[in-house]
Amino acid sequence: MTATKKKVVRKARKGERIRQVAAIPFRLSEHGNVEVMLVTSISTRRFIVPKGWPMKGKSGRKAATIEAQEEAGVLGKTLKQPAGTYSYWKRLTNRFVRVDVIVYLLAVTEDLANWQEAKRRQRAWLTPADAAALIDEPDLSTLLKNLKVPQPAPAGEPEPRPHLESPSP
Repeated sequence: MTATKKKVVRKARKGERIRQVAAIPFRLSEHGNVEVMLVTSISTRRFIVPKGWPMKGKSGRKAATIEAQEEAGVLGKTLKQPAGTYSYWKRLTNRFVRVDVIVYLLAVTEDLANWQEAKRRQRAWLTPADAAALIDEPDLSTLLKNLKVPQPAPAGEPEPRPHLESPSP
């Protein structure tokens, strides 16, 4: 276990919630529809978004970008504003801890054939609705169902913020 993980787990022992960062890699299909990438977890093989621990000296956005490259083999531009958050219970050796995850959108520009965790993970491009159906975390599933990918800003204009539609009552 790395020093960062040990520190985070110690913090969780005091009952505090811990944080992670994640990326939702996205692209437009040849028909102009949004697709998002999911990867399998190493231990349970269920579908997840690329995520990891905050990295010392790096912003949450930069850490999410690095996780997407390492876990999903994608390069691109991570949007400045988070797309949302979700929480889940992380399984440790003999207990569970609550984790809050800040999620960033990553506009994929390159899908690598070989990447750091290629032999340990599978990946899939899916519609947001199909991705939401495969995700176990309810909050992340809702985020994916309601995800609206911003249109690129013309040169010189500020980057648009991603937004979520409010769920219907």
